[in-house]
Amino acid sequence: MTDTAVEKTLAVLEALADHTRITDIARVTGLPKSTVHRLLQAMVDRGFATAVADGYLTGPRVLALAGKVLRPLDTVERARPHLRALQESTDCTVHLAVLFGDELVYVDKIEADRPYRMASRLGMSLPAHGTAIGKAVLASFSPSELDAYVTRTGLPGRTPHTITSAPRLNAQLTRVRRSRFALDDEENEVGVRCVGSAIRDHSGAVIGGLSASSLAMEHSLPELIALGPRVLRAADEVSAALGRV
Repeated sequence: MTDTAVEKTLAVLEALADHTRITDIARVTGLPKSTVHRLLQAMVDRGFATAVADGYLTGPRVLALAGKVLRPLDTVERARPHLRALQESTDCTVHLAVLFGDELVYVDKIEADRPYRMASRLGMSLPAHGTAIGKAVLASFSPSELDAYVTRTGLPGRTPHTITSAPRLNAQLTRVRRSRFALDDEENEVGVRCVGSAIRDHSGAVIGGLSASSLAMEHSLPELIALGPRVLRAADEVSAALGRV
């Protein structure tokens, strides 16, 4: 598709937000009616528009994309009080991440009151199997979904401690399903440990999770495990704030 064709398509899509009739869309875009009709038909085929009796409406794919963009923002706003409470009660750096494809993306972070800062940053994406949040999310996958994830990603290692074999990952996820929280023992970043739990939206679907992180020299693995129930409780509070009953 040429740049001109892209511009025409975007102009029609933008006009569709306020107009339904081809005549009106042609008027505001300055395009011939035949061009508008052709582009709208292509949008209908791809789900970006829907034909109705008196014209066209925005299609389900536009709504789905809008939901994906807005969901993290709404999640951050609703989760923030619970993240702050978790940070204060654990004195750890707290992260909130959502699942995009096979990776987790950090959408919020509250630093611990320490002289250092964690290397993580908002917008950073990470393979799910190497993080506490990611493993908590993967524990919700069906066997076929998990097999597909392993096949697609190949379980790459980020540190010498990252789990890179399917049997080891399956064994750990079995424990996560029992406890409902997961551990990252220097698997994503050497010298950093995390404990995380999954969060669910109003439909009950796992959409990401939250975690408490600290330097390995400040929290031993047993100490981090002891924080697991508190992290789990915070995750359940966030899920409730998102409408999970």
